[in-house]
Amino acid sequence: MNPLLKKLQPYPFERLRGLTAGVTPNPAYRPISLGIGEPKHPTPAFIKDALTAALDGLASYPATAGEPALREACAAWVERRYGLKLDVATQILPVNGSREALFALAQTVIDPSQHLGAGGPTVVCPNPFYQIYEGAALLAGARIVFANSDPARNFAADWSSIPESVWATTQLLYVCSPGNPTGAVMPLAEWQRLFELSDRFGFVIASDECYSEIYFREGTDAAPLGGLEAAAKLGRHDFKNLIALTSLSKRSNVPGLRSGFVMGDAAIMKAFLLYRTYHGSAMSPAVQRASVAAWNDETHVVENRALYRQKFERVTPILASVMDVALPDASFYLWAKVPSHICNGSDETFTRELLAQYNVAVLPGSYLAREANGMNPGQGRIRMALVAGVDECVEAAERIKAFIQAFIPSQSV
Repeated sequence: MNPLLKKLQPYPFERLRGLTAGVTPNPAYRPISLGIGEPKHPTPAFIKDALTAALDGLASYPATAGEPALREACAAWVERRYGLKLDVATQILPVNGSREALFALAQTVIDPSQHLGAGGPTVVCPNPFYQIYEGAALLAGARIVFANSDPARNFAADWSSIPESVWATTQLLYVCSPGNPTGAVMPLAEWQRLFELSDRFGFVIASDECYSEIYFREGTDAAPLGGLEAAAKLGRHDFKNLIALTSLSKRSNVPGLRSGFVMGDAAIMKAFLLYRTYHGSAMSPAVQRASVAAWNDETHVVENRALYRQKFERVTPILASVMDVALPDASFYLWAKVPSHICNGSDETFTRELLAQYNVAVLPGSYLAREANGMNPGQGRIRMALVAGVDECVEAAERIKAFIQAFIPSQSV
């Protein structure tokens, strides 16, 4: 058995199931889940139609590099969204969702033979973070170092907290913008600093951008800045040591389709394609055709974004009246602080009691972070995913408000 598997920690939702085992939710309320970041808006009919119309393609083995039509659709979307022209043959690669690609990329770029000191090669990532980053690093034979979020900057990662000695051993940096769970978006100056560090120490930057199409402002500069877009603005047109990953799951409400693509540095993409050829990561022909349809249409994305905007406009004021929470830069999460007089400020107790008394599921923030620099930056916070319908999200917010205003510890838990 691979001994590195012993380093993996339970996934947040496994921990949540353990936390709430034995809890009987109040049957007077219908269950509402804000716990899992799984889009609940209906999948557009034209995407489903494209999928079923392509079922004859199941008789053929797909190429790992994907069909030209899919790569061209991805490139066209990148040009519309970011104003960038990419080489479809060398700078774009379809993947089975950004999750598996985030994991596989680490296996491609990490060189565990370079011990670089007692700890081995290093992977740096934000804290709190998407747990795939940690698992990918550990199973690639690297150690992981965390950059805690900074509440003073709307919970953006504090990259300045990483000492130069760590950067010197870093081979991969995971960036998530807009962030999960905080929704923070990295500005151009922050990208410039990371590019300078990458140039100096030679590490690869993996930019996780699966929430890039869910934002709330309007106007020409409303959309979150992408990693490749930032590089181009700074004259880095070869995208050296930079890979961006995106997905249809949130953008088009198709998490079950498992479809996305990666883009960036052609040299890294060549090695990544080689790895994926052996890993067996080709996308189903039917999924490819459905993905072409999704990437080629923007109307459903605008409608989807409007729904999220409506939910945040209605839900945020309700919750802000009783707890420390504010509209994020982007994404579909609220990152809220548990009031200190409720459940002693414990995110775990708050989660259990809320489920027991009001049948609303949320996720403890501490499950999405690790202790670093003497603290767990998720401690005392909860993540709420506004993925349900507008009315459900509003109802959940009203229940949370009532819970906080009249908190009585449940005897059932």
